[in-house]
Amino acid sequence: MSAINEKAVNGTQLQRTHKKIYRHLMPLLIVAYIISFIDRTNIGMAKATMSVDIGLSATAFGLGAGLFFLTYAVLEIPSNLFLTRIGARRWIARIMITWGILSCGMAFVTGPTSFT
Repeated sequence: MSAINEKAVNGTQLQRTHKKIYRHLMPLLIVAYIISFIDRTNIGMAKATMSVDIGLSATAFGLGAGLFFLTYAVLEIPSNLFLTRIGARRWIARIMITWGILSCGMAFVTGPTSFT
């Protein structure tokens, strides 16, 4: 029983650890969340000019946006399961890299077929 008490973390050490984590991790997460929000709402803002430029009908836009948000919602749970297995550092880095690649891929949209 004494070995367990000796290894127990006291409250001040735990608070210092939490503060250190919050100082280093929270700014990155806040910036990533803001950029993610802008990225998700940007498609609605771009609809007006994009529809004319690439000949996108309202149906094709609705299908593309719907598929995006459906996939986004369905893959959230598996993503969090992988995060616990792989580790937050590597998984968030992988998400950011994939997100950047897919965002760059949107530059190659030339019509309704490539949009959906």
